[in-house]
Amino acid sequence: MKILVINCGSSSIKYKLYEMDDKSVLAAGGIEKIGLPGAFLKAKLPDGSSKIIEADVPTHTEGIKLMFDTLLHPEYGAIQSLDEIGAAGHRIVHGGVFTQSLIVTPEMIKEWEKYMELAPLHSPAHLKGYEAVKQLLPELPQVFVFDTAFHQTMPPKAYMYALPYRYYTDYHIRRYGAHGTSHRFVTQRVGEYLGVDVREKRIITCHIGNGASISAVDHGKCVDTSMGLTPLEGLMMGTRTGDIDSSAILYIMKKEGQTPDQASDLLNKESGMKGFTGVSSDIREVEQAAANGNERAQLGLAMYDYRIKKYIGAYAAAMGGVDIIVFTAGVGEHQADVREGALEGLEFLGVKLDREKNRSVNGEEAVISAYDSPVTVAVVPTDEELLIASDTLALVTK
Repeated sequence: MKILVINCGSSSIKYKLYEMDDKSVLAAGGIEKIGLPGAFLKAKLPDGSSKIIEADVPTHTEGIKLMFDTLLHPEYGAIQSLDEIGAAGHRIVHGGVFTQSLIVTPEMIKEWEKYMELAPLHSPAHLKGYEAVKQLLPELPQVFVFDTAFHQTMPPKAYMYALPYRYYTDYHIRRYGAHGTSHRFVTQRVGEYLGVDVREKRIITCHIGNGASISAVDHGKCVDTSMGLTPLEGLMMGTRTGDIDSSAILYIMKKEGQTPDQASDLLNKESGMKGFTGVSSDIREVEQAAANGNERAQLGLAMYDYRIKKYIGAYAAAMGGVDIIVFTAGVGEHQADVREGALEGLEFLGVKLDREKNRSVNGEEAVISAYDSPVTVAVVPTDEELLIASDTLALVTK
C-alpha cells in the first residue's frame, strides 16, 4: 500500500510518499511560503536531483492540490492516479492527552480541538492540511500521529507543574513533551540494532537538533521528558532558551515593556545558541567560530553540552540507572564533539566512550561506547516519517 505522510506548518507543507511493501520512498518534497509572495514547491527526484516549481499558493488547500499535481506529473511524478494512495498520515505536534495514533473522525477532531491552543503555530496548520486533503479526496482514510503520544505514559509526579491545581483542570497545563515520534522510533530501532528487548532496558534517548529534547524510557515506556507544556522547556536549543527562571522573563518584560507575544518571540526565536553566541543557531557554524577563538561561542558550546549531561544524569537517577544512551537528530547524529562533551565525566554512571569510534560516526547507525562499557552508547538516525507511515498502515488495515 502507498501511504502519504504530510507535515503541515503555518506556511509550509512537507510530504513523503511511501511504498509500504518495501518501505521505499517514492516521492518527497516540500512547499514553502504558503500565503506569501514567492511560494514554491521543491520536489526530490528519483535520481537525487531536485525540481523547483514556482506557483501561487494562497492557502493550504492550494498547497495540497499542488502536491497532488506534482505526484501525478508525467515527467517528475510518482503515481498515475490518486487512487493509488491508500491513506494519509499527518504529523501532529500537540495531541494533548491522546496516547496513540488515531484514524481521524469528527468525534476525534472535536476532542483534539480542546488542545489546539497549546500549539498555536502548528495546530491550525495541521487542521488545514487535514481539511484540504478531505476536500480533494473525501474518501481517503486519514490518520493523526501525535508527537506527544509517546510521553503520555509519564506518571503525574513527572508531568504535573507546581501551580494551583485549577490551571491543570481548567487549561490543561502540564508537561506533554515533544519529539515523541522520534523518541519512539529510536527506542524501537536501538533494540532491533543491538538485538535486545527494550522492555527489559533503561534507555535515555537524546533527540539533539535545532530543537532538542531528552526522554527517559524505562522498560519500553517513557517516564519523563525534558520538554514541557510546549517545546520551550529543557535543553538549550538553536533559538530556544530551554530551562530558565520565569522571573527573568517577567523582569525583562517589565524593563522593556514587552508584550506576551514579544516575550514568546524572545524565548523561542531569538535565544538559545543563536541569541547567546550572536553567531548562529547552527552548531556547525558555532563550532567554527569557537575554533577561531570566539570565546562566547566556546562558552555557548560548553553550556549546550552541560545541559545534555545534566539531563542524562537526572534521568539515570530517575530510573535507578541506565543501560543504553541513544543520540539522534541532526546534531546528535552528526556532531561528534557534542556527543563527547555531553558524555564527558559520566564514567561514574558506567559510560565509557570510544573516542576514536565516536569521531568516525557521522549520521550512520553505530555503537560509540567502548567494548567494555557497562552502558551502551549508540547513534541511531531517526525516521519519524517512516513511523508515521507505519502507524497509518497499521490503523487503516486493522
